[in-house]
Amino acid sequence: MAEQLVAINPSTQEPIDHVDVTTKEELLGIVQKARNAQRTWEAMGFDGRKPFFDRLSSYLLEHYEEVARFISRENGKPYLEAILAEVYPSIDVVNYYSKRAKKLLADKKIPIRVFKFMGKKSYITFKPVGVLGIISPWNYPFAIPFSEIIMALVAGNTVILKPSELTPLIGKKITELLDTAGFPDGVFSVVYGDGKIGAELVKAQLSKIIFTGSVATGRRIMAAAAENLTPVVLELGGKDPMIVLKDADIDMSARGAVWAGFMNSGQTCASVERVYVDETIKDQFVERVMKYTKEIRQGDMLENESTDMGSMIDPRQLSIVENHVKDAEAKGAKILTGGSRPADLHGFFYKPTVLVNVDHSMQVMTDETFGPVLPIMGFKTEDDAIKLANDSRYALTASVWSRDIKRAESIARKIVAGTVTINDHIMTYGIPETPWGGSKESGFGRTHSDIGLMEFVEPAHIHVDRAWIKKKPWWYPYDKKTLLFLRAMIWLTKRAKFLVG
Repeated sequence: MAEQLVAINPSTQEPIDHVDVTTKEELLGIVQKARNAQRTWEAMGFDGRKPFFDRLSSYLLEHYEEVARFISRENGKPYLEAILAEVYPSIDVVNYYSKRAKKLLADKKIPIRVFKFMGKKSYITFKPVGVLGIISPWNYPFAIPFSEIIMALVAGNTVILKPSELTPLIGKKITELLDTAGFPDGVFSVVYGDGKIGAELVKAQLSKIIFTGSVATGRRIMAAAAENLTPVVLELGGKDPMIVLKDADIDMSARGAVWAGFMNSGQTCASVERVYVDETIKDQFVERVMKYTKEIRQGDMLENESTDMGSMIDPRQLSIVENHVKDAEAKGAKILTGGSRPADLHGFFYKPTVLVNVDHSMQVMTDETFGPVLPIMGFKTEDDAIKLANDSRYALTASVWSRDIKRAESIARKIVAGTVTINDHIMTYGIPETPWGGSKESGFGRTHSDIGLMEFVEPAHIHVDRAWIKKKPWWYPYDKKTLLFLRAMIWLTKRAKFLVG
């Protein structure tokens, strides 16, 4: 009998359904099938592939509520949040790339300077990478892999997805969606299991691996991929700072901090995980944060669609959050609200928690908490705020809050992060036009945007000589004519700036 993964509703701890774990032998067959399908898929060209994405978009637009409920049940996030953060961005990604990818992937002419007078021309053509492995997380089990799948497929690649073992049913749902849209057999496949099958996928000599998850797992994937020189794109989380300047709209900033700190129960790589607020407005800011935190409605979304905050994913993640809060409290932090599991809820819930009197000696200010905890710390000067924001081994996103946009932009340029948002936070992941990714231990590479699409193609340079010169001046044998040619090139370079600029 096949080994099985059982999906659990984290809001109720009740089993939902199961999937069979993929064996190593099955994986190798799936990889070969994807390689065979890729050649045909690529040969169709963008115009041949586009109708599949149009049908997929139409289906999602008609069935978005069904998909959102499916996500909520397996992941624990509120139904409305599943639409907001999972389904809508996925629909938008399909529409964006189905309309824009043809232009982005068209041949790009390379301007050539002096050699164009000798009949030379160059251009870049973009070829699919081949077969991509996508290893996705449980916190956004639909939106994260779905956007990457679309980018990969639109460029002519085939995809093998390994969903998190905590949310395996999402893999079945994505398969169902693509099958309904008529995508050819082998273009998209799913393998199921824990880290063992993920490791086998990395070792399967695919063309590229796209991974979203922890730093520890990212290191292992990178090391394993290096054995076959398999390229990787890694998005490994964050410890995202929020800087609130003294001229900021206090009420708006507080609302933003509460939403960006607690949405998806804080289980977002781009969550606000540490707040730095000017000391002159800190008390007012904390007062507003407390007001809006206490208004959060927490519970099972299947019982109440007005729920603001759902459950966490599993006991392990709950334990990490509890340990961070205990560490902070032991080192002098004060819990203003929350700090425990709600007694009246049965699932993996943790109360939205606000901390003050925090500093960088505490795990809650340095390690990724990945839970509904909002630590707030004051600062005296803008330089102090920038230094605190950059004092992290992570560099995914950050935000600056101010009425003075130019001032905020100046500070944003000094923060080390893949994205810095002014007067908002997190939401740029849902804008397909903008790139996503970080640096330091947050990983490298980008997805989304025109830049992100380039991760799914190989640029190939084609150079053409249209002049029928039997002997190029730089060919053998070297003689006086060669020297005259080189002297002429140097002379031209001295006198014509366009030859060197």
